Amino acid sequence: MHATLALLAQTDFPALRRRAVEILQVNLGYRCNQSCLHCHVNAGPQRKEEMSGETVDALLDFAAASPELKVLDLTGGAPELNPHFRRLVVAARSRGLKVIDRCNLSILEEPGFGDLGDFLAAHRVEVVASMPCYLEENVDRQRGKGTFAASIKGLQRLNALGYGAPGGELILNLVYNPQGPSLSPPQGPLEAAYKAHLGKNFGIVFNQLFTLTNMPIQRFGSMLISKGQFNSYMRLLHGAHRDENLEHVMCRNLLSVDWQGYLYDCDFNQQLGLPIAAAGRPRRHITELGGGALDGHAIRVADHCYGCTAGQGSSCGGALGDETVAAPSCGA
Repeated sequence: MHATLALLAQTDFPALRRRAVEILQVNLGYRCNQSCLHCHVNAGPQRKEEMSGETVDALLDFAAASPELKVLDLTGGAPELNPHFRRLVVAARSRGLKVIDRCNLSILEEPGFGDLGDFLAAHRVEVVASMPCYLEENVDRQRGKGTFAASIKGLQRLNALGYGAPGGELILNLVYNPQGPSLSPPQGPLEAAYKAHLGKNFGIVFNQLFTLTNMPIQRFGSMLISKGQFNSYMRLLHGAHRDENLEHVMCRNLLSVDWQGYLYDCDFNQQLGLPIAAAGRPRRHITELGGGALDGHAIRVADHCYGCTAGQGSSCGGALGDETVAAPSCGA
């Protein structure tokens, strides 16, 4: 696989500083039941890395010492494959934290996970589910044959538990990624198209659609290099940069933690190996950090950061602003 850090290290991206940590985004490991083409983590069934119980305990200690913290955002791989996933969810909810599970939907159909949906509902876990298109052909091309059908079953199972119901307490949000080296269509119209198609054809309801830019790193970045599209994609991101998105980029109030407990400004920096440094050491660990210790800290930037500020902007919570120039289709 082609590495992209050397192509991204030199940048003129504007300097940024951190605010108080309100979101703790935790990668519980790289093991996954899927191997998606757009995956910036390079996750898959053969990966062995996973967070230990001791590191999970350190996360909970950090949460207890961080009064500004509001959200625990769990990702992977498939975070549910980590043996400590449920213990962490229960402990975080008991502390009053909102918990997000970044779910690939097909995990709900895997052997041994038949009760996962019931567990998530019982603890009022918000589900953010990857669904890169509402068309079967496009989803299976990006995520593997049969993934669309499994995802539909997963969504229907969550709907049956009350997820996505208008006015309900169980939040179900979907995530769109472009099929290739292009920016996302405008989030609002695309959300309407998703709701119309999935509702009419499968009876599925959900709360919001989040559009995310594909980052030029890991598996997707390597694909761009192989196809000779890396430089043109970077020109696209640079040309679509908007200064107004800088105020709302997720690294300002989010702290990313890898499966070993080391700290990063965002999940993308994590995958590029760009950690938050400590005095005299190249990286910091969650066990070394007290609440508020990173307030005002300079954010580590590189050229991939333009992926978060291009066009309507991109964050783990979807678009940062409005964009009305593209057609609302998930086929691009």
